Amino acid sequence: MFDTNSDLGAALFMSWTDEQRRDEIGRLVEGYRNGVPVGILCKMAETIAGSPEQAREHLATFMSLEERQAAVARETAAMRLLLEPILL
Repeated sequence: MFDTNSDLGAALFMSWTDEQRRDEIGRLVEGYRNGVPVGILCKMAETIAGSPEQAREHLATFMSLEERQAAVARETAAMRLLLEPILL
């Protein structure tokens, strides 16, 4: 029986190499720069990378500290609490 609670995307990403994950997160950052909400960027980066810590490392590679700080500053206080551990 198909388990509807499992995250099939996460399972797929776990089969990817680190290079594939990094490349996909790089594409997500480009998407963010073209209008994708920062919350989606962070959640997808975390799912692709496999952990918040790894997502943070990848995002720091593609985004300057200033760009990450500006992304957090534009958000509401509640959203900032979710974004700061990944972006700052």
